[in-house]
Amino acid sequence: MEIRTIHANGVEFAYLAVGEGPLALCLHGFPDTAHTWRHLMPALAGRGYRAVAPFMRGYAPTEVPADGAYEGAALAADVAALHEELGGDERAVVIGHDWGAFPVYATAGRFRRAVAMAVPPSGALFPAFLEYDQLKRSFYVFLFQTVLAETAVAMPGFLEKLWADWSPGYDAGRDVEFVRRSIGEPANLAAAIGYYRAELGTTPPSGRYPEPSPTPTGPVLYLHGAQDGCLGPEVAKGAFDHLPEGSRAELVAGAGHFLHLERPDEVNRLILDWLGPVV
Repeated sequence: MEIRTIHANGVEFAYLAVGEGPLALCLHGFPDTAHTWRHLMPALAGRGYRAVAPFMRGYAPTEVPADGAYEGAALAADVAALHEELGGDERAVVIGHDWGAFPVYATAGRFRRAVAMAVPPSGALFPAFLEYDQLKRSFYVFLFQTVLAETAVAMPGFLEKLWADWSPGYDAGRDVEFVRRSIGEPANLAAAIGYYRAELGTTPPSGRYPEPSPTPTGPVLYLHGAQDGCLGPEVAKGAFDHLPEGSRAELVAGAGHFLHLERPDEVNRLILDWLGPVV
């Protein structure tokens, strides 16, 4: 899949694309890239979609946004703009993992079908941070609020160990190589960490984007790895209570945080079944 570019919401986005048909927008998280969708995108194309995976704002080769905004409202505005600029219509679908799940919840009503993975809606997510075990897993979130963050992430082995903790037993060598190409430069690394600083308020909201609804406005398929070392599977148990009517939630056995890479056949099947026939 070749890398193409498109201008949306004031940002020059790079993206991977395969297939022809209604838009299937695939959104990655941290520390990851658009290449994370290398198993799902051909399956979506085979079903009759045009699968598009942008590198999220600040992740090279997408540019670092001039407005320096990384709050959830900016990510939602990006997805709405990408939907329009890529020719999405009422048949379009959206799939997001980790940080990519946040704009899925905010824009689900814009798409025919929506899938979120590894991060539940905020109503289920934030209470987990009051639990000791989850606080230990989430050390990096608090590290990222400090001036030590960029130095720590750039240290040899940091990203490899993070992937190993989050998806035990998965060989992430190829994925980490993609990540280093994408956020290896200081400006890109600061951008990736900027998402976390915006989420906890260390960086104030830019005020440029209207706040989206805190709860999804359309049905969502939520998937979570049963061995997730980033957000424990107990976090996923409350996800369904914060999803709209018609939603579905599934734990994927034998998978960690990057479940779509660890169990691609099963995750692809769950997603394609949820999406149903192309209309």
